Parts: sequence; C-alpha cells; structure tokens
Amino acid sequence: MKILSALGDGIGRVNRAPAVLFGVLLATFLAALPLGLTLRGMIGQHLGASLAAERAANGVNYEWWQEFQDQAAGVGTTFTPSILGFGAVLDNVSAVLDNRAHAAAVAGAGAAYVLFWIFIVGGIIDRYARNRPVRSHGFFSVSGVFFFRFLRLAVFAWIGYGLLFSYVHSWLFRWLYPWVIRDFTVERSAFAVRVVLYLVFGLLLLAMNMLFDYAKIRAVVEDRRSMIGALVAGGRFIARHPAGTSALYLLNGAIFVLVLALYAAVVPGAGGLGWPMWLGLAIGQLYLLARLCVKLLFYASQTSFFQSQLAHAEYTAAPVPVWPESPAAEAIGPASTR
Repeated sequence: MKILSALGDGIGRVNRAPAVLFGVLLATFLAALPLGLTLRGMIGQHLGASLAAERAANGVNYEWWQEFQDQAAGVGTTFTPSILGFGAVLDNVSAVLDNRAHAAAVAGAGAAYVLFWIFIVGGIIDRYARNRPVRSHGFFSVSGVFFFRFLRLAVFAWIGYGLLFSYVHSWLFRWLYPWVIRDFTVERSAFAVRVVLYLVFGLLLLAMNMLFDYAKIRAVVEDRRSMIGALVAGGRFIARHPAGTSALYLLNGAIFVLVLALYAAVVPGAGGLGWPMWLGLAIGQLYLLARLCVKLLFYASQTSFFQSQLAHAEYTAAPVPVWPESPAAEAIGPASTR
C-alpha cells in the first residue's frame, strides 16, 4: 500500500512542478539540435539536386542509404535503417546490453547531457522533496550546491558502471555464454541462454541505478557533504527496505515499458513527405516527453517513499509565514492604520 501511495504521490509531485519538466525537455532539445543540424547538412550535401534526393524524399531509398553509409563519418554513421520507428528504441537497448560503443560525436553530446543532468538533479530532488514551488533562484542555488558533490558521486558511478560493463559483461558473454552453449546443437536453446544472461545483466544494471538514485536522494534530503556516506546510506536504506524499494522501482519500470509499448503500437514506419512525416515527428516528440516524465517520476516517487520511511517531515513542511507575508498582515485594515 505504501508503494502505491509513494507512486501516486510521485505522480502528483511531477504534475505540480511543470517548470521542471519543461526545462528538462528544452535542454534535451538543445542538446540534440547541433547533431541534427550537422546530420541534415551532411545528407543535404550528399543528395544535392539529384534524382536520388527526390526518391529519398518520397520514401526509403536503400541504395542511396547504403552509398551514404559507405562514405559517412562522425555523426553520419548513426544514420542507419535502425533509426526508423521503434527500431531506434531497440537499437539503443541492444547497444546497452551488448556494450556497443557509439560514434565519438554522439558520445561527446551524450557526455555533455550527462553533465547537465548532474547539475540539475540536485535541484530536481530538492523541488520534489519540498513539494512546493522554490522559484528559479532557489532551484539553481540548490543545483549549484550539489553539482560538485554529485561530480564526486559521478566518479564512483563511473567506476561502478565501468566494472559492470568491462568485467561483469565480459565474463557473462565472452566466457560464461560460450562455455554454457559449447555442446548445444539447437540455435533456439543458445538464444534462450543469451536472453537469461541479458536479464541477469539488466537486473545488475537496474540495482546499480537504484543504489545511485537513493544516494542522491539521501544526499539532498539530508544535506550530506560526503558522497561516500551518501552512497553507503543509500545502500543501507535499500537493504533495510528491499521489498519496498524494489517494488517501487519495478512499478516505475512497468510504466516505462507501457510507454514503450504504446510507442511501438502507434509509431509509423518510413514514409514520405506531407502529413505522415509530421505525424511521425509529433509522435516521436510525445514519446520523448513521456520518457522524460517517467525519468522524473523515478526521482519523485523514490523521494516520497524515502521520506515516508524516515519521516523527514520538517523538510517538506510549508515555510512558517513571516512578516509581511504572514496572514496577520491582511488583518491591518484602513481603520487600524489611522
């Protein structure tokens, strides 16, 4: 019951802070814009005024696409058929599970976006923990205070994820997987083993995500300066409430899966100019908005659950009214001022 209450409260906190969602959406758009303009210029230069340009505009021209891929460099290497429709989502999931590197230009933009999140996540958690407007100066003040603290926490995250992708992933898929399937003769059985290993690696990845989420929450709510202490405290909270933290994380994850399923059901495939193009663009932007909402819901609901368990009531209580904003100021009427 507490889990559903935390989830519902988290949804309410996200809804009551639309400025946070708008700011994150705007920053995401600005981060992707330079890459999009660069790719647009590369495609336009390669097509020119040729007949291939007209065929590409009216539908998918795979012959031209292959020719473009053969000479592409940088961000142009990401322009593959897998970006069409729901294929982009599957390609991203595959890149994570298979530990596949991205192009340097995309990796650079991704690193800048991660840095942006490190800066604002302190303000986001603080806003959701207070559950009341804090105005822009309050939001960015908290973000600035925790930026350097979370940079230190990011070092531990980099080490943790590095160990997970470099050693655990390698052991699972380069050593354990070939050893298990060495006597298999049916491809389906080998695929089933690989799916199980994907699930194991995915659970480890989600557990680490949850650990660092609660480390950030404890750091902000309790104003911790030591990120080692915050990390240990986050792990201690998860260990003391394993069922609650895991169930809440899985519920949030189920909402994300639902968003993916809806997107897969409605996203159009390759199309030409006109309304199909604009429809696909609109659906893609709505999907991006939904993804960001789910990401913020993780922070909001986990913050609510943490506060409900450790009763940090004073942090979320409304500020005590002080003069001249207190209600007593309204009692001063014309008669009392004579």
